[in-house]
Amino acid sequence: METNKNTLPTESDDVFLTDGGLETTLIFLEGFDLPCFAAFDLLKHQPGYKAIKNYYKRYLNIAKKYKTNFILETPTWRANPDWIQRIGYPRDELSALNKKAVVLLAELKTIFEKDIHSILISGCIGPRGDGYVPENCMSIEEAEAYHSDQIKALNIAPVDFVSALTMNYVEEVIGIVKAAENVNTPVVISFTVETDGKLPTGMSLKEAIQKVDKSVSVPPLYYMINCAHPAHFFKELKEDENWIKRIKGIRANASCKSHAELDESTVLDRGIPKELGKEYKKLKDSFGHLNVFGGCCGTDEEHLVEIIEQIRS
Repeated sequence: METNKNTLPTESDDVFLTDGGLETTLIFLEGFDLPCFAAFDLLKHQPGYKAIKNYYKRYLNIAKKYKTNFILETPTWRANPDWIQRIGYPRDELSALNKKAVVLLAELKTIFEKDIHSILISGCIGPRGDGYVPENCMSIEEAEAYHSDQIKALNIAPVDFVSALTMNYVEEVIGIVKAAENVNTPVVISFTVETDGKLPTGMSLKEAIQKVDKSVSVPPLYYMINCAHPAHFFKELKEDENWIKRIKGIRANASCKSHAELDESTVLDRGIPKELGKEYKKLKDSFGHLNVFGGCCGTDEEHLVEIIEQIRS
């Protein structure tokens, strides 16, 4: 196979796989304790480091088997200023924590780059507050200042782009996009939605995407939807509207439950992997430009295999 070319999802119609529910896998299937849902905290000791490395290896082997591209998403969703201090890390360790996560994935890229055409490293950014609830909402300027340090750290590490996952209000998103532009780092934005297909603020996906694009000098590379089941947002997508083409990726939950129900759950809801794969096929058949596929809460390798099997069937 050719040497890794770092082709972006916007430069190719080929499929790019990514991983599933990292945190739910580590907690419910592997028995790790993740304070504040922070996977990066496991990198501090050898068993945790090994578990995260093996987690990504399993997904890379799926991409190798099915001859797809792959996006390695750093386990840094919680590695931003407020969250690292809440867990017990000093503020000045933010850069080192993010760099350590990137180094791990760079090692894996080296191992698999001869077997997978394009392996991209994405620096994962999470919201300042709760992923499900817009709380302590910031202005655009506040969000830009808040997220700048993590974006700078990931950019220096380096990564191919940064991805802000589970975003629930537009001001924070616009601030993130501006912070990424300041260091010439491409950015991907992934919104989460409620069971009605709208952001937790009540804003539609269409309005959110159009507002972000119009508010920045350099728009995101593309948009994604994550941490929601396809049944929650499929009806919000319209085949004849151009804004849909800005959405390139899906990282859905395995469960059909609402965010509130998932928050209260003490057991893992894996849904039915084959049924989730069928939901992805429905999305791909309806919106052929989609080419980034992974999972979120409750998903694991079995779900990803069903997804790639179904969209290629």
